[in-house]
Amino acid sequence: MSDHEQSPPGAGGNADEQPKSEHLNIKVTDNNNEVFFKIKRTTALSKLMNAFCDRQGKQLTTVRFLFDGARVNPTDSPDSVRQLMRSGLQGTSFQ
Repeated sequence: MSDHEQSPPGAGGNADEQPKSEHLNIKVTDNNNEVFFKIKRTTALSKLMNAFCDRQGKQLTTVRFLFDGARVNPTDSPDSVRQLMRSGLQGTSFQ
């Protein structure tokens, strides 16, 4: 590219700038298994929680979903739990 041409918007620039993607890849683990989900930023996490429990053969009432030790609610979304975008969830079974 010559010095007189301009790069398209979003190309080059600051390496810290990342476009905000519509979908996220989220890892959910129960310390034995890891399950990956691709969901929209605005999707209620209840869909992810139900899908995880279905895949693991567990009842939703017997699993707690945590992020950094704090409980994640089914009505939360990745946008409402900002840190979730950079990390995963932990599904913990209890009796």
